[in-house]
Amino acid sequence: MKYSVCGALFSIALMMTAGMSEAQQMTGSVLEPSEQNLGLTWQGASVVMPGWEGKLSALPAQSGEKRPLVIFMHGSSGIAPFVKEYQHFLAHDLGLASIAPDSMAIPDRLNYTSPIDKPTYERVHTLRLGELTYAFEHAAQLPWVDPKRIIIIGTSEGSVPIARFADLRPLARVIYSWSCEDNYFVESHRTAIPLATPVLSVIAAKDPYFSPDNPWNAEYHVRGTCTQALKGHQSAMVVTVASDKHTILNFPDVQAVSRVFLERVLK
Repeated sequence: MKYSVCGALFSIALMMTAGMSEAQQMTGSVLEPSEQNLGLTWQGASVVMPGWEGKLSALPAQSGEKRPLVIFMHGSSGIAPFVKEYQHFLAHDLGLASIAPDSMAIPDRLNYTSPIDKPTYERVHTLRLGELTYAFEHAAQLPWVDPKRIIIIGTSEGSVPIARFADLRPLARVIYSWSCEDNYFVESHRTAIPLATPVLSVIAAKDPYFSPDNPWNAEYHVRGTCTQALKGHQSAMVVTVASDKHTILNFPDVQAVSRVFLERVLK
């Protein structure tokens, strides 16, 4: 694994698998960040904490001291098994509770296979930012949550709102599998993380979506990491993993780096 703090640049090379179709593939149609839809993503959220897991709507009353919380934003595949695996890592290895809002709880929610048109991508990103904002406001009001120790984490599609959320209140942020750059996936990256917020970014050196050699990125000057977007930050670490996989958050080395970062910010 290679890593840098606040600013080193990485050279990335990748040959894309031949035959990737560019025909738009979408099902469903709903992407409106209405109060009703956002409420469904919150009530249907996946909760994992030491000793309990299930839907947020079924969470028993919690007692004791207020504790830190991770809000986790899943990718385009929803609450997939790897999301639960990561939540178990947080609970079992770090003793952290996590809540992962379920975007797919919205009836007829639009699903896609990349690439699709940018206006639709941006509608997805607007919804996901709405979900994160709604989740943060409601999590901060939970009687068992310390609102000053909420960490926001995302992967892939779910990392875009983590980067765009301009709020000063999250204690720290972790961005998995998103490069914080202008590319085929966004009109513009619009990274808005406050300069003083600790942030960890981890992505595969040969990520199949956001690396320079993805032909969908041919018209963009991408580097494939968040280094440029975070170069002015006071406490930022950008890590590239020697892999061509997109989903890397449960790799042992990635979890090791994540553990060190999370333990540091929670001290």
